[in-house]
Amino acid sequence: MNLHTVVVGPSDVNADDVLAVARGGARVELSPSAVEAVAASREVIDALAAKPEPVYGVSTGFGALAVRHISPELRAQLQRSLVRSHAAGMGPRVEREVVRALMFLRLKTLASGRTGVRPVVVETMAELLNAGITPVVHEYGSLGCSGDLAPLAHCAQVLMGEGLAEGPGTGEEGSEGTIRPAAELLAEAGITPVELREKEGLALINGTDGMLGMLVMACADLARLFTSADITAALSLEALLGTDRVLAPELHAIRPHPGQAASAENMRRVLAGSELTGHHQDDAPRVQDAYSIRCAPQVAGAGRDTLAHARLVAERELAAAVDNPVVLPDGRVESNGNFHGAPVAYVLDFLAVAVADLGSIAERRTDRLLDKNRSHGLPPFLADDPGVDSGLMIAQYTQAALVSENKRLAVPASVDSIPSSAMQEDHVSMGWSAARKLRTAVDNLARIIAVELVAASRAIEMRQWGNPNASPAQATREILKATREAGVQGPGTDRFLAPDLAEAEAFVRSGGLVDAAESATGLLA
Repeated sequence: MNLHTVVVGPSDVNADDVLAVARGGARVELSPSAVEAVAASREVIDALAAKPEPVYGVSTGFGALAVRHISPELRAQLQRSLVRSHAAGMGPRVEREVVRALMFLRLKTLASGRTGVRPVVVETMAELLNAGITPVVHEYGSLGCSGDLAPLAHCAQVLMGEGLAEGPGTGEEGSEGTIRPAAELLAEAGITPVELREKEGLALINGTDGMLGMLVMACADLARLFTSADITAALSLEALLGTDRVLAPELHAIRPHPGQAASAENMRRVLAGSELTGHHQDDAPRVQDAYSIRCAPQVAGAGRDTLAHARLVAERELAAAVDNPVVLPDGRVESNGNFHGAPVAYVLDFLAVAVADLGSIAERRTDRLLDKNRSHGLPPFLADDPGVDSGLMIAQYTQAALVSENKRLAVPASVDSIPSSAMQEDHVSMGWSAARKLRTAVDNLARIIAVELVAASRAIEMRQWGNPNASPAQATREILKATREAGVQGPGTDRFLAPDLAEAEAFVRSGGLVDAAESATGLLA
C-alpha cells in the first residue's frame, strides 16, 4: 500500500504531485481551505441559478445550443445529458496512469473554488482516486479545445455511477483490475454516485487535464532519457577512439546555451580517466570526429533547453484553473477561452521534434560503430565471425525503423484544426493528439538509446580485446558491469537478439543506466 498522501488546496499543485498520484498510487486529501473555497463558489452559482436571466452552463444549453434557456426542473437532466452525450470516445483504452493524471488535475481545478461545483463533487472525485477506480477512457474524442471533452466525460460518467471502469487490481505495482460497470465498483467501495446539479457536468469536462497530465509525465521521462543519451554518446565516442577535447567547458561557455553545457559536462565526466579517447590521430588519422560524435552536446543540449521551456509551460498550466465559465474572486461568473489547449499543444509538438532529432543522432552513432569503414578498427557489425555472424546488423535496422517513426510523429498536431459544434468551436488545438503521439515518440526514444547502449558497450569490450592495456573510463566500467548484470549479453557468436534489446530497454527506462554512470561520476545533469 502506498502511504504517500498529496494534499490538494485551492492553489496550484506541482509536477511531483501529479506523478505521485498517476504513477505512484498516492492518496489524495482535500485541505479544509479547498472545501471552503469550493463551497463559497457554489453559493455564487446557486444564486445565479435562482435568477431568471440565462447564464451559460448554469441555465443554458452548451456550445451551439447555448441559445436555449433551460428551466429549473430540467437542469439536472441537462447536466446528465451533457456527460452522457460527451462520453463518445472510440478506439483503444488510454493507459491507467494517463487517466489518473487526468482525474487528479480535474480535481485540482475543481478544488480551486473557481468552477462552482458543490463540495460533494470534489470529495467524490478524491474517493474514486483513492479507491483505485479508473474510468475507461478511449484514444479518440478530444480536439484539445473546450477541454479534453470525451476523455473527461468518461470520467464524469463514472462519478455518476455510469459507464465502465477498471477496479483497483491486486494491490501490486502495475497490476490491473477487471473492467466492470462503474455502479458495481462504486458500491463495493462504499462510494455514493453524484447527482449532478447546475454547471457541474460542464465543470467536470472543461479542461486541458489530459494533455497536461501527459506533458508532465513526458517531461519526467525525458529528463532521464536526455541524461541516458549523454551517457551512450560518451560510450560511442570512447568506442570510436574519439577526442573528448571537444567537451571542454571553455568551448561551450562561448556559446552559452545551458542545455549544451550540461550535456557536454555529462559526457566529459563519464569519460574521465579513459585511455581509449584521444586516439583519433592513430592508425587512420582524423582531424575531427564526425558530427554525430562532435556535435552530440549541441543536439542533446538543444533538446534539454526545449524540455526546460516545456516544463515552464507545464508549471504555468498547473497553476491555472481551467473552466468556462469561471467564478472570479470578486464573485463574477465570466465566460472565457482558457480551455483552449494551444499553450500545451505547442510544447508537446516541440518536444516531439527534439525527441526525433535526439534519436536520429543516436542512430547515426550506432551505424558508425557497425561500419568497418568508419569504426576505426572494429569488426563489421561488431560480429564475432563476420560473414558467418551478422552481429548487430539488424539491431540497427530496428533502431532505424524507430527513428523513422519518430520523424513522422514529429509532424505537429497543433497546426491542424477542424471546426466543431456547428462552427461555434471553429478553432481547436489538437493538443490531445499531440500528447498521444509524444508518448509514442518517448517510448521509441528509450528503445533507440537502448540499441546504442548495446552497440557501444559491445564495441568497447571488443576494442579492449585488441588493446588490453587501454582501459575505458571508470564510469564505463561500471556501466558495462551493470549492463551485463541486467541481462544484456556481451560479444559472442550470433544468438537470439530480441531479449538482449528488451533487457537494455528496461535498463534504460528504469534509470539503471544513469544510476550505473552516477556511481562513478556523481550526480549528472
